[in-house]
Amino acid sequence: MTATPVAAHVHAEPLGLTLAHGVGSRHDLPLSPFYAYAGAFTALLVSFLALGLLWSSSRFRGDLSGRPLPAALQRAADAPATRAALRLLGAATALVFLLHLLLGPDDPDRNPAPGALYVLLWVGLVPASLLLGPVWRLLNPLRALHALRPPRNPRPLPTTLGIRPAAAGLLLFTWLELVAPDNASTPTLLIALVAHTAVQLLGAARYGDRWFAHADPFEVYSSLLARLSPLGRRADGRLVLRSPFHGLDSTPQTPGLVATVCVLLGSTAYDGLSDNPRWITTLQTSALGPVPTATLGLLAAVALAAACYGLCAGALRLMNPGLTTPLTSFAHSLLPIALGYLVAHYFSLLVTEGPRTVILAGGTDNAPSPAPPLGPGGLATLQVAAIVTGHVLGVVAAHDRSVRLFPPARAVAGQLPLFALMIAYTLGGIGLLIA
Repeated sequence: MTATPVAAHVHAEPLGLTLAHGVGSRHDLPLSPFYAYAGAFTALLVSFLALGLLWSSSRFRGDLSGRPLPAALQRAADAPATRAALRLLGAATALVFLLHLLLGPDDPDRNPAPGALYVLLWVGLVPASLLLGPVWRLLNPLRALHALRPPRNPRPLPTTLGIRPAAAGLLLFTWLELVAPDNASTPTLLIALVAHTAVQLLGAARYGDRWFAHADPFEVYSSLLARLSPLGRRADGRLVLRSPFHGLDSTPQTPGLVATVCVLLGSTAYDGLSDNPRWITTLQTSALGPVPTATLGLLAAVALAAACYGLCAGALRLMNPGLTTPLTSFAHSLLPIALGYLVAHYFSLLVTEGPRTVILAGGTDNAPSPAPPLGPGGLATLQVAAIVTGHVLGVVAAHDRSVRLFPPARAVAGQLPLFALMIAYTLGGIGLLIA
């Protein structure tokens, strides 16, 4: 899978339709399908058996764990001046983006605004959140706008809301990125920006700034990825260094968590499918037209990811009648899998188009993309390794939760549906890379 410039990343199909892809793709990567599948299956099987033999009690402590950072560093991080500076940085960056969008040329080869959205924000939030925690919560320019005139008596958020609005927002954004025609054009981006801003500010005007943590798709996206960051906070508010497994274990079992993760899994899977020659032919020959067909394809990919997990949860409930929340109890184990897919599909886009977008923002017209840091073989190895590693981490997280929730005699057998799900997701992810 190779990165393409955003202009090519939003490339014209023969029928005159412009479809976006998260990253360009090569289907002739120098990687043997047999060795890829065999290696992935072996890694999952060995990890599952080793955990069953050696890991008999829960070891993760969620938000009770972590080594506290120095008090001076904690005070600096929590200082109002630091928070204000970060909020100002986010607002200033958003203003620069808006000025480029309004005043710059309507050409993604010469305007950094599309790359800023689809690369620096969407893809760049992955490493930023993994390294620094939920950074978008601090940088979110809409929080800065809301803070200028917060509501005096905000209404409480409905208890059943969870992060369902963010799941819907993520689905709409991935549709914009992967399906919408002319998705790098100024009118399209302005319409999306106005709609997003209106929904978020109106919601915050009604429910207060807590709305963003539940409904802003980028903030929820960043916060979920930050569960795998070594930098986190304990339940007492202390800033700590901890194993990412502890942060993952502390993921709240909130309504909408499964939907959000399945949107990430399904949309990334569709991104891999969208460059498949057979799928492109299907789009071009569909009686419905390319955009409706691509929309149905995206929805089907998300629905398939959700259906597979739903069947797994149903099997868990049948095998373990005492498990009252099968959907949310193990949803956190899908986050490393989603991360593995994101790294596999977007790595080369970030390292080539990210610098190019920054160069464009600095005033260089029609800046070329840097050469990819990895050759086809290295990139293929990285992609498969990212997917397999994500699934192995998911197996570890699921096993620890299993030995906590199930009686010792059923702790291993009770998670067999999850193991089968991990294998299916792994083989499907690798298949999309090398098909």
